[in-house]
Amino acid sequence: MQDRISDLEATIAQLKEENAAMAAMQAHLIENQEIQARLIKQLQTKKEPQPMQKDRGEILRALLVANGGKMPEKEARQKMHLSKSQFSQLLASVQDHIGVKPYSIDKRKKIIMLK
Repeated sequence: MQDRISDLEATIAQLKEENAAMAAMQAHLIENQEIQARLIKQLQTKKEPQPMQKDRGEILRALLVANGGKMPEKEARQKMHLSKSQFSQLLASVQDHIGVKPYSIDKRKKIIMLK
């Protein structure tokens, strides 16, 4: 009977240790989830354009003004000597001032215009 009681006491002590370890792990996981949520929120917030993006945005705006406020996206990109990805990032950073819509004749092409 004494052996049985001592075995049960050892089992209880072991379970308490495991419970404490799991509680610590759960606290760590909760902390990680909070950090992830904060990082996701930071990524979702709109960032200010970099100085070079601002300059390129002004150049694009001037180019559009010189062409009557509208022009094909491909032509503007080529005149500014930017890659497709760079131009796409530029358009995303100046979307407050410049809009993009499909070309009415060929829906695959896009027209950029001043808002």
